[in-house]
Amino acid sequence: MNIVVLVKQVPDTAAERTLSEADHRLDRENTDLVLDEINERAAEEALTLKETTDAEVTVVSMGPDSALDAIRKVLAMGADRGIHICDDRLRGADVVSTAKVLAAAVRTVADVDLVLAGNATTDGQASAVPAIVADLLGLPQLTHVRHIDVGPGRVRAERETESGEATLEAPLPALVSVTEKINEPRYPSFKGILAAKKKPVATVDLDDLFPSADDTGFLVTRTRVVEAVPRPVRAAGIRVTDDGSAGRQLADHLIAQKLV
Repeated sequence: MNIVVLVKQVPDTAAERTLSEADHRLDRENTDLVLDEINERAAEEALTLKETTDAEVTVVSMGPDSALDAIRKVLAMGADRGIHICDDRLRGADVVSTAKVLAAAVRTVADVDLVLAGNATTDGQASAVPAIVADLLGLPQLTHVRHIDVGPGRVRAERETESGEATLEAPLPALVSVTEKINEPRYPSFKGILAAKKKPVATVDLDDLFPSADDTGFLVTRTRVVEAVPRPVRAAGIRVTDDGSAGRQLADHLIAQKLV
């Protein structure tokens, strides 16, 4: 079985995140960058399947030079090889462009049986890339999954919804996106970290993935943030000491705010 895992390097959620003054995008150069936790869980699921089905795991990531660290971490966890999509023209790529590039990278892997991804990254939280990748590849998609079971020629998944639970099944090859409930990721061992340095990582760019593209360029984003302002500092609330008139004061406040 050949499994591809899609991962992303993101700003550490434990650190302060700010927007760049130049283009109002998330400032990734002046913050700590880490492998996104939900992608780490997707990688863990791939490695668990590798242990039980003798699978080969390829990790794919799109990003600048630093994204190689995210790939190396998954390799240290036990993945077999990596594909690093690195191209300055992809800076600020939107959801659609990101999905197109990732889908093109997946196509370079022969005989893919399963594509695994997190349901949403912590920086963008669009929760749309996996579904678009599946559509571009013509694969059935099982999204927001908390448990998967792979059998001969099929994958079965459990999804938790607000109204209950659902069990889904699709033929292989397929794409599955997972939630934080899927598993607990392993820590890379010292042996795994050393082994990761010797595992192959192919670095590709847009010209490699789209060799027949015309000269009109690659439209990386269809939106532009024209202005961003800091969130106002939260003001202290109104404290009412109940001297018997608290109910009246509350009613007057709601009326003044036109809430009643």
